[in-house]
Formats: sequence, structure tokens, C-alpha cells
Amino acid sequence: MNLVLRSERLLLRPLAESDLDLGIELLTDPAVTKYVCKTYTEDRVAEEMPTVVKRCAGGAIGIWCVIARASGEKLGTAVLLPLPIEQDDTDWDLVAGDELPEGEIEVGYLLKRSAWGQGYATEACTRMLAFAFEQTALREVVAVTDPENRVSQKVLQKCGLIEAGPRRAYAADCRGFRITRRQWLDRARDGA
Repeated sequence: MNLVLRSERLLLRPLAESDLDLGIELLTDPAVTKYVCKTYTEDRVAEEMPTVVKRCAGGAIGIWCVIARASGEKLGTAVLLPLPIEQDDTDWDLVAGDELPEGEIEVGYLLKRSAWGQGYATEACTRMLAFAFEQTALREVVAVTDPENRVSQKVLQKCGLIEAGPRRAYAADCRGFRITRRQWLDRARDGA
């Protein structure tokens, strides 16, 4: 399975411990973390790096570093990870072994501020869904947003995810979205 993914403007490769600089830039910025998680200290990001680079299912589940192909600049991250329901973070114990973890798998993304408003989130999310449905055995992918995060909700809908109403995730009330393999393939066939 090829884990280095390309789109028109982006290269997505598995996140590595050497991407600590990106992790610090993303997770210490309150504007970036506003709808996603608490803001971290640099030390806490460094502590967490060995955990968040874990992968499973032949590498299909994990975090990717999103890079601008033209400049080589690291723009953010994209994920396929187990969706936590009553925990406020990913259960990293599920990201282990050769099989897909039990439960729902979410697609997500986090971009640094300088990359906002340029279509990168839509492009990265679309590429992650193509990978999920064309190279893995996933039958469905979900996503959640903070109810106030209208921008991210629009991105998910542009990528073909269908609103599924209110739901629990990350120990909070969220807006849920989902797309099945069949919906993705129909959309791809129709040129959407």
C-alpha cells in the first residue's frame, strides 16, 4: 500500500517525529485549535509526538503531513483515525496491529493559519477519502465538527460527506457527517 499520496497541489506523507516543528506550529496556536482541541505547550507536543506517529492496518490508519508540492512547505495534517466518543482524544491503543480498528474511522485535517482559505482542506480531505475507499477496506468514513465551525462543515460537504445530524464525539456534542464507499464511488463516477 502506497502511503505517499499526491493531489494537484499537495503531497501527503505519513507524519514523522521529525515533523515536530509542524506539530508545535499547529497545536500551540489557539486560532488553529479553537474548534478541535485544547491548545498545547511546546513541551506537551514534543511528549506526544512518539504516540501520534503510530499507524496500523498496514499504515492505512494514522496521520499524514500535508505539504505544498510547489514549495515543499508543511501546511498541516490530515488523518484517518478511530473516532472517540466519550474520550476527548484518539484512543491510540486502537492504532496498533495489522487490521483496521473496530468502530468508526474519521477523516480530519488541521492547517496552519497561513494555509487557510486556499482550498487546501478540501483538497487534502478529498485525497484522504480517495485513499480510504480506493486502497483500504473501509466501507464508511465519518467526520465531526464543532457545531460553530461552519467553514469545516462546508469543506466536508464539498468533499461529498453528508450531514448526519447531532452526535457525540470527543466527549462533546458535535455535528456528524458520513460517506459510504458506494456514495464515494458513485460521486467519483459522476465526476463530482
